[in-house]
Amino acid sequence: MDAPPPLAKRALGTTGIDVSALGLGTVKLGRNEALKYPSNFEIPDEAAARALLDRAKSLGINLLDTAPAYGTSEARLGTLLAGQRQEWVIATKVGESFSNGAATYDFTPEHVQHSVKQSLQRIHTDYLDIVLIHSDGRDLEILDGCGTLDALRDLKSRGWIRAVGISHKTPAGANRAIELGCDVIMATLNLTTREESAVIATAGTAGCGVLVKKAFASGWGTIDSLRYAVTQPGVSSVVVGTINPDHLQDNVRAIVTVS
Repeated sequence: MDAPPPLAKRALGTTGIDVSALGLGTVKLGRNEALKYPSNFEIPDEAAARALLDRAKSLGINLLDTAPAYGTSEARLGTLLAGQRQEWVIATKVGESFSNGAATYDFTPEHVQHSVKQSLQRIHTDYLDIVLIHSDGRDLEILDGCGTLDALRDLKSRGWIRAVGISHKTPAGANRAIELGCDVIMATLNLTTREESAVIATAGTAGCGVLVKKAFASGWGTIDSLRYAVTQPGVSSVVVGTINPDHLQDNVRAIVTVS
């Protein structure tokens, strides 16, 4: 079957960054334990990972989502993207780490700076397009009491980061992030989880970029769920994690006419 036309780009709020309507989540490039997917998988080797990124690029995808909590994902991207940094929008996170089969959390300003430095080194870049707080569910406490957002904004002012925000767990956290003037939020949205539809629309109106996670409900959803998410008001890009280039192409084909 012929490849679909390349995806359109959308403005990520008022950041000045344009992102493809579908982004590629890269947790499966670096971690395959303690995840909520319906089946186990093997982490792809370098050839397979490179083929995945090549297919993504050919489909018009420019957004890659990673995190320190995604095992070796950042370091692998650093190798795989050599010589093509300018062609990608890279989103990573701070606050959550993963080792020895368990997640740990640290939202202090000191850890933010350390984490961002580590991400820059692993990805072999001198700037990150988007850095989000990787919330553990205490959205309001983190945003109002930990200094995490202020630390990210300081690094943004130094040119280390282009846009900052939060991958939140609650609608209240999303609303607070918008009130605080975050550049970007990362929200959960799919056909069975629609509680954040209103706040996503609010973010769009406020000029806050919106990345959507879990459009497939961690592997349990359908293409209709993806189509639903990508067409909701305020959504900039829907991030989908896959290591199968054909599945990625099917996802693009499913949304290219509505995105």
